[in-house]
Formats: sequence, C-alpha cells, structure tokens
Amino acid sequence: QVQLMESGGNSVQSGGSLRLTCAASGATDNHYCMAWFRQAPGKEREGVAAIDYDTETSYADSVEGRFTISQDNVNHTMYLQMNSLSPEDPAMYYCAASTYVNCGLSANIFSDWGQGTQVIVSS
Repeated sequence: QVQLMESGGNSVQSGGSLRLTCAASGATDNHYCMAWFRQAPGKEREGVAAIDYDTETSYADSVEGRFTISQDNVNHTMYLQMNSLSPEDPAMYYCAASTYVNCGLSANIFSDWGQGTQVIVSS
C-alpha cells in the first residue's frame, strides 16, 4: 500500500495558476501509474490527468493544454500544474496510485487515494 498526501490547493482568480503536489510514501516501488482526479459538489469524480510507467500522459479533454502532470521519481512526488483556471475547475483534487504499468483515467484501476486538496476559482 502507498500513502498519498496532496497539497497546494488554494483559492485563485479565474485565469490564475496553481501547482498541486502529491507526496507518496510506503510501497512506492510497485506503484507505476499516478493520476489526479477531481470531484465537485453534486458531480461525479472525474479523471483529470495520469502519468504511467513510461511517462506517457493522459488528460481529460476539459484540461488538455491547460494542465500538465509530471513526476519526480527520486522524491516520489507528483505534480499538477494548472494554468488558465476557469470556473469549471473548482473541486476537491485527489491523487491516486496504481500498480498497473499503463493507465488512463479510469478510477477503478487505482488502488490508493489521498485525502484531497481543495481548489477554488473565483470569477
């Protein structure tokens, strides 16, 4: 099992930027895929971005070109750089890890989840 801790959530104005961080600890050696999901009140959880063992990345259409996922394997940390934030982006953002080598944005392959970090965007 891997423990995940998100940070970096904040309140920003529309058009602003934030960088979320996910620090992993525990059984990181057998968790190859990492991803960010988000859930807004009254909405279903949505996959935002994922990065797999080969550093291939996947993005939701709604964030493509605005968000960038990256990872630092030495420090077991994953990031989500969010630019041009819009009123559609506020949500609780969760970090997730999977033992799969290749992954996309399907939540059911991710076995470990963080507690989330809140992103608020004001117009």
